[in-house]
Amino acid sequence: MKLRPTRKGAEQATDTAGVEVASERARHTGPQLGELLLSSGSLTSDALQQGLLQQADSGKRLGEILVEQGFVSESVLARALSEQLGLDLVDLRRLAPDPEALTLVPESMVRSHRALPVRIEGDELVVAVAGPLSPPAEGDIRTATGRHVKFVLATPSDIDRAIDRSFDALKGLDRVVATYTPEVAHAGDVGVGTVLVDEQAPVVQTFQRILTQAVREHASDIHIEPQDERLRIRFRVDGALHDVVSLPPSMAQSMVSRIKILADMNIVERRRSQDGQFEATVDNRSLDVRVATTATIWGEKAVLRILDKSRSLLQLPRLGMPAETRARFSRLIRSPFGMVICAGPTGSGKTTTLYAALSEINSSERNIMTIEDPVEYVFPSINQIQINEQADITFSGGLKAILRQDPDIILVGEIRDVETARIAVQSALTGHLVLSSLHATDATAALHRLLDMGIESFLVASSVIGIVAQRLVRRICEACSEPYTPSPEELGLYEQWGGKPKEQFFHGEGCNFCAHTGYSERIGVYELLVATDEIKQLIVRQAPLDELRATAIEQGMRTLRDEALRVIEEDVTTISEVLRSIYIV
Repeated sequence: MKLRPTRKGAEQATDTAGVEVASERARHTGPQLGELLLSSGSLTSDALQQGLLQQADSGKRLGEILVEQGFVSESVLARALSEQLGLDLVDLRRLAPDPEALTLVPESMVRSHRALPVRIEGDELVVAVAGPLSPPAEGDIRTATGRHVKFVLATPSDIDRAIDRSFDALKGLDRVVATYTPEVAHAGDVGVGTVLVDEQAPVVQTFQRILTQAVREHASDIHIEPQDERLRIRFRVDGALHDVVSLPPSMAQSMVSRIKILADMNIVERRRSQDGQFEATVDNRSLDVRVATTATIWGEKAVLRILDKSRSLLQLPRLGMPAETRARFSRLIRSPFGMVICAGPTGSGKTTTLYAALSEINSSERNIMTIEDPVEYVFPSINQIQINEQADITFSGGLKAILRQDPDIILVGEIRDVETARIAVQSALTGHLVLSSLHATDATAALHRLLDMGIESFLVASSVIGIVAQRLVRRICEACSEPYTPSPEELGLYEQWGGKPKEQFFHGEGCNFCAHTGYSERIGVYELLVATDEIKQLIVRQAPLDELRATAIEQGMRTLRDEALRVIEEDVTTISEVLRSIYIV
């Protein structure tokens, strides 16, 4: 039985910072974590009390709760832990693990204990951890290495990222590929024989390594593309595609057939586009993989969309919205009825924003239901419906069913057709709060898309209360950020957009931590249009886009261009990244 701490127990647990302690001495000595954070000014007493109450209710670790709720950052928490536990603090963003040190501890042990060897100092092995390990875990590492071990502290996310970067699943892939025999694979392909299902077969091992490496690089998509002289494998990481490995062209059809078998697709049909999905587990992460194939002149191409079921939801404060925009958006999603639309192209983070909104307004007093394709985030406390065309569960049909379930808040994953749009509008007009995504270039274009679908202008004006348009731009990698001089063309565009003069610009030089791209993770760029009375009047008479946009700007809307300039001025991203991700007029 797992016992939850009482409020008193939660206070006593603060000195462990939410991690297992190595000994009773470490459990009871030293100042409490909450006291350290309060004394340093990193945490308010109100925030600490909220964290303790949530710890008592959820049973989670205090440090984890404080970071999740945005009360403190991981780096602030790590500094407090370092002081409390007497462990040195290391920055894995700037410290690359020594390859020789990595060979001393098996990868499985590194991952299970979340303990990364970083360097060898004489007879001593330095190991980075997120907190003190349990005695059995320490014993495992010492036994495996036969050395004295010195533990140092790093943030959990840095350790996870460094572990993924340090162990390359594609290492030694050439030896696996060398054992591949095209003739045998072709025979097995036709008969769905052992070549494509045997776990030791070269094709099977190659694909498993590719999938594993994609997960470790936090790729959202895998592109498997047959070409004239090679089979090209590319990953989409932080919105940008990059080449990963080239395989012999003879492996192309066998590789696609292996994927089709996993996704329960027809391996004989090679001319018609197909869709499928399968579940997998990589590094103890549960994945839902969506597969789409299509025929090209060189053979079948496959694209795999990777959805990590274990990833945590982001809270609104962590999305990147400026405080003023976030405050206005928070007011909109607390409306008792109406429609709030999140607009943007594919892969712009619309679903993440919608779920961050849901997490902010979720309560046991509300019946929240969603209809999605696919369900990207599993939210235990709300009712989620997965689109299933074969079972005749469509957006419009599912939305009709939801309306018979006494909902308070409805999330429509995407408005794709007129019928779905009409039902969503009617739902907003009959006392429900509807959140939905829509493919559009910006906030004002989203309004015209609804009108183009055939929704009457007076219905759009009466139902829509706000539209947030967004893009995702890559952040400059903090580990290798350095000053640089943009090209004359970039500087000219920056000045043309109205950017403030800057003495110095920054970019990422490229390092092991960011896979030598110069960027690490992404941040949202938003524009929020609130449907005021003036905007509604313009909608009713179907005013041109320029007039709608001008009125919204007069009433305080910061455009995507304004926000893009802000993140450049604050050295969050680069001019070239804004050009790649955001169309600025």
